[in-house]
Amino acid sequence: MLHLENIHKSFTHQGVLIDVLTGVDLDLSPGDSLAIMGASGVGKSTLLNIIGSLEPPTKGIVRFEGRNLYEMSEVELSRFRSREIGFVFQFHHLLPELNALENAMMPALIARLPQKKAGDMAMDVLRKVGLDGRLTHRAGELSGGEQQRVAIARALIMKPKLILADEPTGSLDWHTGQEIADLLLRLNQEERVAMIIATHNQKLAGKMSRHKEMIGGRMQ
Repeated sequence: MLHLENIHKSFTHQGVLIDVLTGVDLDLSPGDSLAIMGASGVGKSTLLNIIGSLEPPTKGIVRFEGRNLYEMSEVELSRFRSREIGFVFQFHHLLPELNALENAMMPALIARLPQKKAGDMAMDVLRKVGLDGRLTHRAGELSGGEQQRVAIARALIMKPKLILADEPTGSLDWHTGQEIADLLLRLNQEERVAMIIATHNQKLAGKMSRHKEMIGGRMQ
């Protein structure tokens, strides 16, 4: 489903060229799960952004189901991103003025689906993450773990083929982090959605079908 070939990424900072990724190769099958580990600043988030079509590589090819992502137009990339990829970040980025149901609905509304259909879809994914009893609670009325569950529901609502999660348990206490880790694993197994998770959490990494380490800008 996903094929990365010789991915490089460089940035210029104060006139100095910094090589973050120096030749990453990766293949991921439908329903697969992969944990990417490594020290802070090693390029895990940069790699997820490239896979998710948020920023282009300096060099290399990213193919999703045979399509070269960075040969697409901006309109095509935006449509691809909204329908094929779900994003989960360390901080949930919920809109505080909206309740759980409304936050989960946002991707469907942005895709111009009717409000009733978007609401039905959001209720379904919130039920899957165990929040069907918290639909009308605003973000500030939810615990950290519940907020992250809303963020996961938001990522799942458009039935993406791939979830990209960047330190999804990083801002949570150990017990809540374990609950979120178990939830991600269950969704991977039951929904057959492929997942790539960047994490420092050894137990979360151990639950994935594969794990790799980023060292020196490459996958080990």
